[in-house]
Formats: sequence, structure tokens, C-alpha cells
Amino acid sequence: MSKPAAERCAELLFRQFGRRPDAVGSAPGRVNLIGEHTDYNDGFVLPMALERRTGVAVCASRDARWRLVSEHDGVVVEWPDEQAMEPERRDWTSYCRGVAAGFRRLGHDVPPLCVAVASDVPLGGGLSSSAALEVSTASAIEGLVGVRLAPVGKALLCQKAEHEFAGVPCGYMDQAISVMARADHALLIDCRSLEATPVPVSDGSVSVLIVNSMVRHELSGGEYARRRAQCASAMRAIGRAGGPPLSLRDVSLESLTAARPHLDPTVWRRARHVVSEIARTLDAATVLRAGDYAGFGRLMYDSHDSLRDDYEVSCDELDLLVETARRQRGVFGARMTGGGFGGCIVALVEADQASSAGHGIATGYLARTGVHPDWFVTRAGDGARTEYPAR
Repeated sequence: MSKPAAERCAELLFRQFGRRPDAVGSAPGRVNLIGEHTDYNDGFVLPMALERRTGVAVCASRDARWRLVSEHDGVVVEWPDEQAMEPERRDWTSYCRGVAAGFRRLGHDVPPLCVAVASDVPLGGGLSSSAALEVSTASAIEGLVGVRLAPVGKALLCQKAEHEFAGVPCGYMDQAISVMARADHALLIDCRSLEATPVPVSDGSVSVLIVNSMVRHELSGGEYARRRAQCASAMRAIGRAGGPPLSLRDVSLESLTAARPHLDPTVWRRARHVVSEIARTLDAATVLRAGDYAGFGRLMYDSHDSLRDDYEVSCDELDLLVETARRQRGVFGARMTGGGFGGCIVALVEADQASSAGHGIATGYLARTGVHPDWFVTRAGDGARTEYPAR
């Protein structure tokens, strides 16, 4: 894109509604380096923000109606104010309306708004385009009403919007990294305490490569909720077998193995993924700090294998991308990233080999599937901000 998303959304607001923005917010998408489906199990995750961002421009409506438009399709969606605040009325505008409802619950005077959205974050690619939209909306509303929410509170408000208005029982990670990211760092997030610890990803000799399978995933579908229910089922069975843990984070592989006779085989595999993935994520943060990129890559491959075999959230296209990445020069490791069932893979690569690795993966994928995958190289980006008015 020739212009930043924050600039494009302001221009779209003027083109569509003839209004200058009262406020503009922007927030990044994210890629999770490792730690998948651990966030809603009180575990650890290691995401980093993308350099690609979503921008949201807002101005107060001149009547009691909400009007929202995205550059994605250019179609204006309108809602009367009372209907806009109803969680059951779901479309893409739910993410924006849910955030506004959260501000109103906190006592802030958010009027009906005209909203324009522009984004460089791929939709449905497992790169958290929804959290980027929620957090950029929150950043715009902060500028509109003149408040600054605490970072954790802001992330939780956006998470609640996704739960209630989009119907997705997501964990805390996506909104947290979009709010709190630091350039040239990943964040090791403890999803129980909500503590976030920066982990440097500033070595210029390595890059992060993202390849999109072009298979759209929808977390509002039943598989995501089914995995959460299976984790809860594992907890109940483990509790019957011994002292009930607080979450799968509190379960060791040894105690999980001991409880295996009490668990449905599928549920046991789901729990094994979560327990092993939490351990891998902590190990990954340690080796990343030490600059052991080969060790980090091995953990990425182990993570993908577990997501494919135990959690069963991969798909043929993602598996093909990872296997193709294994054969590329300069690739330390690769794995599916995001909720699964499509979307993207992430790879840690030698910086001077990143472009050739991306071309090699794309060429191999095209030859097998007939589909041209999008891919890009990124550094760790910065977190959300109110672009206008300046603060």
C-alpha cells in the first residue's frame, strides 16, 4: 500500500461521509511465534506485532445512527443507535460496535459514530485482523472522548467485545499484543497473571517470514469452541482422577499421563498438546533470548506437529507449506500460526535468505495446489496508538 492505513481511513471517511475525523486510531496485526491454543488455558504465548496495521477514523454522527464503511468492500453499513449496541446483531461491524459498547459501560459518552476502516492486515489469515480492528477502534475512541485506558484494561475491553459481539470465545493474546507490542520485541505473555515480558527480536541477521495458504479460516465456527470444550472436559476428568488443577497450565505431562485412563482418547490428545505447548513456549523464550535460532526453529516444528496431530487444527495446505519450508535454505523453523483450519504459517529465517525462501515456498505451493500464496517478510512492529488528535 502506498499510504499508511491511518491515512487511508481518514481519506475514506471524508470521501464517504464528507467529514474530517474527530479521531484516528491504529493498531497492528500479530503473528504468534509459538504458544498456540494455550491462551485460554491460562498458559504462555509468544507473539509479536506485525509492521502491518489497521486504521480506524471516527467522527460523531449528526443523527442517532451509526454508519460504518471499510475499504475492503466500500459498502456502508447503518445501524440505529439502540440496535448497534445489541450483541446479537452480527456482521463485521460487530468488532467496532462491541468496543464502543465497552466504553459506554465504563461511563464514557460515546455518541453514534461514522466509522471508516482501512487495513494492511490480511483478513482470515490467522494474523489477528479482528483484534487489530478492535484495538484501533478503541484507540480512536480514546482520542474522541479524551481518555487513555490502562493497557491491560484496554485489551480486556476489546477481548470482551469479541466474545459478546462477534461470538468468538478468544483468549487474551491477540488484543494484548496489539495494545502492548514494542518494536523489535516479541512479548512473552502469562495469560493467567496477564504479565507481559519483552523478548528482543532485534538481531538483524534473522527475519520473520509469513506465508498465507489463502485458505480462509473463521474462528466463529464450531471447531474453535469445540476445542475449548474439550480442554474443559480434560480438566474435569483430571480433577476426578486427583486434586483438581486450576487449568491445564497446572498439569504436568506426568500427571496427564497418569490420568489417561480416565480421559477420552481425543480429549487426552487435546490436553497433551496444551501441556506440551506451554512448556515449549517457555523454552522458546529462553532460546530466543540466547540467540539460539536453530533451537527455536526445532521448537517451532515440534509445535506444528503437535497442532497437526494432537490438536488437529492444521489442514493439508498448512502442512504442505511447513514441509516446503523445511526444504528451503536459511529456514530455522516453521509452524502454522493462529487458530488453524487455514490461514498462515510463520517461519524464522536467515535475513539474507528470507526472500529466496519466500519465493521457494510460494513456488512449491503453487506447483502442488495451483494457488499463489501471499507472503511477506516482517520485523516486530509497534503497538496501538491514537494517531489523531496527537496526545
